[in-house]
Amino acid sequence: MTPDKFSNMPRHVAIIMDGNNRWAKSRGLSGVRGHHAGVESVRAVIKRAAEHHLEAITLFAFSSENWKRPAQEVSALMELFIMALKREVSRLHKNGIRLCIVGDRSRLSSSLNRAIDRAENLTRHNQGLKLIVAVNYGGRWDIASAAQRLARQVEEGHLSADAIDETLFEREMVSTGIPEVDLCIRTSGEQRISNFILWQMAYAEFYFSPLYWPDFGGDAFDEALSVYSGRKRRFGMTDEQIEVQGA
Repeated sequence: MTPDKFSNMPRHVAIIMDGNNRWAKSRGLSGVRGHHAGVESVRAVIKRAAEHHLEAITLFAFSSENWKRPAQEVSALMELFIMALKREVSRLHKNGIRLCIVGDRSRLSSSLNRAIDRAENLTRHNQGLKLIVAVNYGGRWDIASAAQRLARQVEEGHLSADAIDETLFEREMVSTGIPEVDLCIRTSGEQRISNFILWQMAYAEFYFSPLYWPDFGGDAFDEALSVYSGRKRRFGMTDEQIEVQGA
């Protein structure tokens, strides 16, 4: 499906990739196999997002709460991240995609941090789709960390507390320079946002798919974009005001 088939396109799509374990369990496979299968959906959705010339797409790969999962699964996921970075970064770079990893990297292994640095440095100057991957990320952590940085500036006398507004606050968050989320997709039938980029989704539209993430490919992504295209976003205004703006 080509971009001109949609009357309205989001600039930034965020995706909570849910259901890998349940997909695997339904097939009698290990949870790790489900995560490996999910990589194929990542490829398909990134490809379709680039074809539609979206500005940014953010994937929730590993939350700060996911450390509670079984140690074997967490270890396998970290190895999968390293493998995916090494295998996919050349493809991303070839297609002009810029990769950015957001989250608290202090808990990640040195080998994963090195792989992240290499991938980000290789794609840093690309001008196409911006692919943001959230790893060891939590929305509350992001907000609290921004508040801490601003508090330090006030303590050091570099900033007045009265000068802090939404714009200044947002500059301290990991998403600085990225458009606000227009559309958030969550797979597997769950209907919650699970501490994902809370600030940036203040006016996001939500689309909940019943598909497990490994079954969510390019066509399913197009369906979500089609639903988004038919929605009217008011941002606190009336229909009449929106119509005047669009005239």
